[in-house]
Amino acid sequence: MLAGISIRNLVLIDRLDLQIAPGLTVLTGETGAGKSILLDALGLATGARADSALVRKGCDQAIASAEFTLDAAHPAIGLLSEQGIDASGSVILRRIIGADGRSRAFINDQAVSAGLLRSIGDLLIEVHGQNDDRGLLNASAHRALLDAFGDHAKDLAVCRSAFRDMQQTGAALDQARADLEKAQIEEDYLRYVLKELEVLAPKPGEEEQLAAERALMMSSEKLTGEIDAALGALTRESGGAEALLASALNRIERIADRSAGRLDAALGALASAASDVMEARAQLELALSNMDFDPHRLDAMEARLFALRAAARKHHVRVDELPDLQARMAGQLALIDAGGARLEELEKQHAASLAVYDSIAERLRAARILSAVRLDKAVKKELAPLKLDKAVFLTAVSPLNDAGRTADGIDRVEFQVATNQGTNPGALNKIASGGELSRFMLALRMVLANNATTGRVMVFDEVDSAVGGAVADAIGDRLSRLAARGQVLVVTHSPQVAARGMSHWRVHKHTPAKGGVTTTSVEVIEADAQREEIARMLAGAEVTDAARAAADSLMTAGARR
Repeated sequence: MLAGISIRNLVLIDRLDLQIAPGLTVLTGETGAGKSILLDALGLATGARADSALVRKGCDQAIASAEFTLDAAHPAIGLLSEQGIDASGSVILRRIIGADGRSRAFINDQAVSAGLLRSIGDLLIEVHGQNDDRGLLNASAHRALLDAFGDHAKDLAVCRSAFRDMQQTGAALDQARADLEKAQIEEDYLRYVLKELEVLAPKPGEEEQLAAERALMMSSEKLTGEIDAALGALTRESGGAEALLASALNRIERIADRSAGRLDAALGALASAASDVMEARAQLELALSNMDFDPHRLDAMEARLFALRAAARKHHVRVDELPDLQARMAGQLALIDAGGARLEELEKQHAASLAVYDSIAERLRAARILSAVRLDKAVKKELAPLKLDKAVFLTAVSPLNDAGRTADGIDRVEFQVATNQGTNPGALNKIASGGELSRFMLALRMVLANNATTGRVMVFDEVDSAVGGAVADAIGDRLSRLAARGQVLVVTHSPQVAARGMSHWRVHKHTPAKGGVTTTSVEVIEADAQREEIARMLAGAEVTDAARAAADSLMTAGARR
């Protein structure tokens, strides 16, 4: 719901703050009083094109703000959430235009692009008027409106699923074709490189293993000398550790039985040391035997490492990635050698998904054509009371020749009208006059109201232009019924429409003495003042008692309905 409008320095309005009630709000006033300025402000706040001509003379900038309260399920909530904007309370859209033509946009005081402001505005408000391109005049929205009227949600879901399958199989086919084409272009190179790699036969982890073995072999000569010296220190005939320990052990053993046990510990330690020395000698001899320093083996390892690293540099990969490279190249050549068998299989899959999509899209088209006939009949019933009984309304369902297949089917939907007998139907905004256009919009909106799920505020600009009497009364009745389902604002010159308003705004233009600045103000009027305003609309410049009585009658009749 639109909760309020705030305007600063916009055209003839100096300062204006309005709270807006639910239901039907009517805007009345003399011709030229500035009613359209309110709609300009509302459009500006919700993303319409900014124009420096809207800035009040002598001011640096103009500001228009609109505050909305939204249900949790409103589609604008999701879009705002995606942009990181909290919309849990109210949503305030604000636009600032400088006298230099530059504009800034804000949502809940967060700076946003003009495009995002318009996208959110499109979800919040729907303006019906001759110059509007955001309501039912926007042909790009007609297909969705027809689908909502015809309850095509299930068919649409199936169509969108088939479209995704078609896209996936198409993408897989395109990729396979590109891979095959690239492989065929590089076939000779691939075969040459693969042969090199097959001869080289790289193995995962081979570089690390060779490097470690090479490092060990390069240091084996020095290790052998040190191990040999250590063995010598243990085993020299007279001065080696082993011989010295054996001599000491023999001496202590010869006298141990006369020491009354005082040498038992020493004897045990010497025996253990002698055993440890023997074990150390055995381990050193084993290590020495394993020190296999082979200059030829070292050369071979270095040559292998050089070959692996050279191949890796050549193909811009790490050595450990060479086996994977070999496998990929073998796979590419296998694709070529298979003669396109995989490609043929993918072509069959894509053709099958196309056939499924086309069948579903044709079924959706048939449903749309049937719904279009029902919609045309329903709108025709609404046209006669609106003095459009000679007019023709047509929902044209035609092929999307330019776009082809889409997630929402293969149809273009456009609402068309013919206002004169014998003429061909055409686009709404190109055939109908301003007053006719608004009445067509009203008739269409009445039919679509039961299927509307957008929750947008509806604004009608002079829907009663050039009509009166019973037609104006029929317009007021329909606006009142629409307002029972959602919030409606209407700019009107018709007392029959004004009498239906649950809220009433009267627009005044004040022309000061010479040298002053003309201003426009808006007054929210209550029952007595509303009667006087409707009487003025009936009588003209001089309000008579008869006009007041007629106003009372209209207001009473409107309240009863």
